[in-house]
This record gives sequence, C-alpha cells and structure tokens, in this order.
Amino acid sequence: MTTWRGKAPEGAPPIPLSGRLRAVLRAGPLGIWVFGMLTLHLLVRAVERPLCGLDRPVSPAITVAVCRGALAILGIRLTVRGPVMRGQGAMVANHGSWLDIFVLNATGPLYFVSKSEVAKWPGIGLLARATGTVFINRERREAGTQRTLLETRLAARHRLLFFPEGTSTDTRRVLPFKTTLFGAFFGGALGPDMEVQPVTVLYRPPDGAPADFFGWWGDMAFGADLAKHLAAPRGGSVEVVRHAPLRVAGFADRKALARAAEDAVRGGLEQGRAVPEVEAG
Repeated sequence: MTTWRGKAPEGAPPIPLSGRLRAVLRAGPLGIWVFGMLTLHLLVRAVERPLCGLDRPVSPAITVAVCRGALAILGIRLTVRGPVMRGQGAMVANHGSWLDIFVLNATGPLYFVSKSEVAKWPGIGLLARATGTVFINRERREAGTQRTLLETRLAARHRLLFFPEGTSTDTRRVLPFKTTLFGAFFGGALGPDMEVQPVTVLYRPPDGAPADFFGWWGDMAFGADLAKHLAAPRGGSVEVVRHAPLRVAGFADRKALARAAEDAVRGGLEQGRAVPEVEAG
C-alpha cells in the first residue's frame, strides 16, 4: 500500500485542561450519535436486504444524517456548491483526512470504494462495512475481480466515490491520480452514458491553526487526530466543490479520463485556496 509521507508535521502542543474538558464533553454526544444511529441503520438494513437486495431505499438517508450531525458536534462548518450529477456513474475526490468520509457522505447518498485494510480499522471499519463501502485489493492479479465488483455496483445505480490518489495527504495538494480504477468505465457491461464527476474537498483550518490542521497522513494515529478535533475550541470549515461531470464516452481511455478528472480537482483546490471562504447559498 502506498502512503504519502511528505514533511512530518510539527509536534502538536499538549492539549490544555480546557481542551481536554471540551474533548470529553464532545466525545460522549459524538459516540452516542454515531453508534446509536448505526444501530438504527443496521436495523433498517435487516429489512432492506431481503426485500431490496442491492437497492437501499432508506438507509443511505440515515448515513447522511449521521455525518451531518457528526460534523456539527465537531464544530466543522460544511458548504457545498456545484452541480449534482443526475446520470449514472461515479465521483472522484482528493483525499486529505479520515474526515473525508463524514464530509462527503454529508453531501448526499453515496458509497465509498476503499482499500481492503480499512475494513479492519477500529470504529471506522465498522461504519464503512455497515454503509455499503466497496472494499478492493489493489493487487494486479485481482484486477478482473475488482472490475466486476465495481461494474455490479454501478449497474445497480449506486453512486460510488473513490480517491484516485490512493493515499491521504496534508490537504494542501493533489497527488497524481492512479488510473487503474478508471478502467472499470471502459468496456464490460456498463452503458455508453456513464459519467465521472470530479469533486474537490477544500479544508480551511480554524483561526490560528496550521495550514495542515486537517491533514492526516503517514504514521499519524487516528485516536490522536480525533482527540485534536474534539479538543479544538473552533472546528474550522470544509467546502465541497462539485465539478461538471465527465462523460466517459468522450475519452479515449482510462488515462485520459483520469487526467481530466485530476486537472479539475487540482484546479478547484488551487482556486479555492486563492479566495476567501464563501457563505453557503
């Protein structure tokens, strides 16, 4: 598995007593909200699964509510702009933090495509499995199996989202997109009208916090990063920018499609960092 290392973050100062108290006060409601709603989600899925198969008419709305509530508890403001993709296809986004899971799920129903290791992560893995994440092994010998799995979910009109960088970063850059998963859109059982929508996730740290406040990469521990957000007096904000969908039939191959998606996502990040935050419409 490739992991972006980059420059190691400066050592974070010890969390003061006020921050530790704030973390405790937020951790309880966050845990009750997320895992309480997860229980509801599992109960709904117990009914959906035998009646609807791959279709999930109710449970995705619960996931959206969970993630919006979690961001509110953490004090992170979310704004979303850009067109909603109406056609059949998938979304691709830059990847900077474990918070991306909550941020992107909060924008509307979708299903992540994730590396198989995530299924074993404490807490996050359970949430990912329950919400229909597609787990893949990036080894070349399993490429055919992974492609069939993606085709099945796309054919069921699931809105998939994957991170083509293949690793999280400090949120300040977009790494070159890996092209392998884009191959699922060419040939096979999928129709000619399939689309891919690039999405830029733009984090803005709280006043006085470092520019990479939201970044989570390398060997950074999930527990310590979660504690940092729980303890922060101000949560900062995140903007999700949806770009115009790319019609797969308009590209010669997966490399051309990946390059166009990467250019859109990187352009959104560069533009967003150059202008002040805008209010939600």
